[in-house]
Amino acid sequence: MMRARPLNKKFWTPGVFVMLVFMIAGAISIIARFTGGIGYVTNLSNARPWGLWVGVDVATGVALAAGGFTTAALAHILGKHLYEPITRPALLTAVLGYTFVVLGLLVDIGRSWAIWKPMVNWNTNSVLFEVAMCVMVYLNVLYIEFFPIIAEQFKGRVNLPGLLSALNGLVDMILKIGDAILDKIMWIFIILGVVLSCMHQSSLGSLMLVAPTKLHPLWYTPILPLLFLTSAFAVGYPMVVVETTIATSSFKLDAEMNILTPLTRVTIFLLGIYLLLKIGDMVVRGTYVYLFDGNYQTNSFVIELLFGVIMPWVMLLFERVRHSRTGIFTAASLIVGGVALNRINVFIVGYQPPLSENVYFPAPGELMVTLGLIATLMFIYRFAVTYLPVLQAPKEVST
Repeated sequence: MMRARPLNKKFWTPGVFVMLVFMIAGAISIIARFTGGIGYVTNLSNARPWGLWVGVDVATGVALAAGGFTTAALAHILGKHLYEPITRPALLTAVLGYTFVVLGLLVDIGRSWAIWKPMVNWNTNSVLFEVAMCVMVYLNVLYIEFFPIIAEQFKGRVNLPGLLSALNGLVDMILKIGDAILDKIMWIFIILGVVLSCMHQSSLGSLMLVAPTKLHPLWYTPILPLLFLTSAFAVGYPMVVVETTIATSSFKLDAEMNILTPLTRVTIFLLGIYLLLKIGDMVVRGTYVYLFDGNYQTNSFVIELLFGVIMPWVMLLFERVRHSRTGIFTAASLIVGGVALNRINVFIVGYQPPLSENVYFPAPGELMVTLGLIATLMFIYRFAVTYLPVLQAPKEVST
């Protein structure tokens, strides 16, 4: 039986160099943002204080990192050990996703040096305070959950270069002690991670409840926090399918269809709940009348609902699709794209403040920062699976 191992494949490929190009472009834009000010590289204004960085880097990033807590809940809390092989790559995706959510916030916040202040200046009436604290704590929980993977690879084999070699014994002792302790109490952090994720996934939707005159009626609803939570549950496993399929195809590994096929059956149920809530809310509130307006906002809502929810849900009802690698990847990609579009719709497309006369479109600097962060995330993911035991692989992997 295969186990998680470092892939030890060639790291510097043409694709990695393409990532480097985007990373450099993103770094240049970030330098421009901090030297010239946030208005120097963005199309934001007092009327539109957030845009691409909040809609994509933060809101979408948090949603698509949901695979970490959903797979942990399935494999460790519900005891479905069949899914153990996908928990590590899902955890890595969550670690990187939330890390870059924080980095995106640092770029987006006007006074980045004050990002630590919620830790000491508590505003318990603020939804944003709850989101900030949950994300901060959950990110640390993710690092703790990832620690055993690092310990497994380097415990007893610490070999730091040069003057750092004097720390070999200390680092090895930390790895051994930390691994031994976490082995006994890891269940606490797994449960804590699931609880924290549920809290801030829903609270991101609560942020927009204070803007009834600024958010389009198709998205503004009292159950927006519930829709955000159920959509996060629905996209968790499809994100794992997309990530696993791309990784196994790229590295020429086993497709793991014996795990992904049953995982899609769970997705039918979770996505069905989200679809029922979304259509039911639209019918109860009577907002379906806006579907015939024909403007860019209603068109975007139709695309989100039709191609991001209804179509993949119907596709997954067919057993032939669930047993096809191409079929489940296509359906999962549509779900991931649909949830990503939902967050973009809520925070950007559907958000139209009365004082803003112009339609917002991100500036080139905003696009470069976002693409640079995504490229960096992919770069580190490839580095991690190459040198750490994350993916299931044969004992001998050709380079």
